[in-house]
Amino acid sequence: MTQMRPDRRAALGLLAGAAATGLAGCAREEAGVTRLTFWAMGNEATNVPQVLPEFERLNPGIKVDVQALPWTAAHQKLLTAYAGDSLPDLSQVGNTWVAEMAAIGAISPLPAFASDLLTDQFPAVLETNRIDGRPVATPWYVDTRLIFYRSDLLERAGHASVPQTWASWKQAMHTVKRTVGQDKYAVLLPLNEFEQLLTFGLQGDQPLLRDQDTRGNFSSPSFVAALAFYKSLFDEGLAPVASAAQISNVWTEFERGWFSFYFSGPWTIGEFRNRLKPETRWMTSGVPGPDGPGASAPGGSSLVVYRSSPRQEAAWKLVRYLSEPAVQARFNVITGDLPARESAWATPSVAGDPYIAAFKGQLSRAEAVPKVPEWERIVTEMQIVAERMVRGEFTPETAGAEIDRRADRLLEKRRWMLERGKA
Repeated sequence: MTQMRPDRRAALGLLAGAAATGLAGCAREEAGVTRLTFWAMGNEATNVPQVLPEFERLNPGIKVDVQALPWTAAHQKLLTAYAGDSLPDLSQVGNTWVAEMAAIGAISPLPAFASDLLTDQFPAVLETNRIDGRPVATPWYVDTRLIFYRSDLLERAGHASVPQTWASWKQAMHTVKRTVGQDKYAVLLPLNEFEQLLTFGLQGDQPLLRDQDTRGNFSSPSFVAALAFYKSLFDEGLAPVASAAQISNVWTEFERGWFSFYFSGPWTIGEFRNRLKPETRWMTSGVPGPDGPGASAPGGSSLVVYRSSPRQEAAWKLVRYLSEPAVQARFNVITGDLPARESAWATPSVAGDPYIAAFKGQLSRAEAVPKVPEWERIVTEMQIVAERMVRGEFTPETAGAEIDRRADRLLEKRRWMLERGKA
């Protein structure tokens, strides 16, 4: 979920809230024991305590206090804690937050003794954790978006698998729609989500930002082509003109065949297994591109140690432990999170899951998004303009120009700093 950076007044208000809920970064010290404060979010916060007893057994002088933050508030909580000098020793962060946290000087670069943590990683995911060529965060788990599809309905339409070019995939979608009925759709692309359009936009050979990431490049021919393909799916009745809030229940609608293709990440594997009827046949597939298998954005969460922590050595020991392939493989069994370390994918629990297989190929084709603090605000503006395009207000060309205009406004301070040699 996209989060906006708070202004000063909001930060002060949230700081009071953080203090009230006991999220102060200071760890309690006991004689002979170092207590680490570790902030985690969502499913990870709930489940990481299951793997910590072994860490504490191996490191008898260290105890870990896990404090849970909801994903919807975590980004602001971290910025508020930085402003109030109350960050934890280490935390989980969304990959797209790394650039912002590094820009304000909150996180410690990886020390030399932890450099081995960067081996055995997916290149695009690792790149999101580098700032100015220097690693500042360690991938914890990875994800990316690809296609979940109704394999039975696709087979009924005469296709054994998802075609891997835009043209052939669209042709298959039309065939599926004729098979399931004109009152149904082929693909769900919620208008209030930016990820699907971003995935299409990553297929081009031109960057999303230009001039040292100080201006938008959404008017480039490759991104306009992505906008045109995206718009055509609505224009041709293959996708409903609807937001996610208008879909009563994704699992129910997928099960009844209201749509047959769905963009999502690895968390959906467990949801579909638990919620769909056993007779509902489904599978995962890589993303089609203009001329063959396409790219996607690398996602997931990383681990960061904060500069303000006086317990640097102990914090890095915990990062190292959570990065071990065996621990990541066990965490996959517990949570469904995909391991960041490629070698962990060879363990039977990961390698033997047919729904996970497509994710490894997709991650190998992932493309890092621009590493600017304004990125999440830029993609929010992209989504807003794209929805207006789908509803007829813009053409693909004028939509690209409008996204550029909005991105350029958001990047104005970056241009100003670069001109003065401060970026």
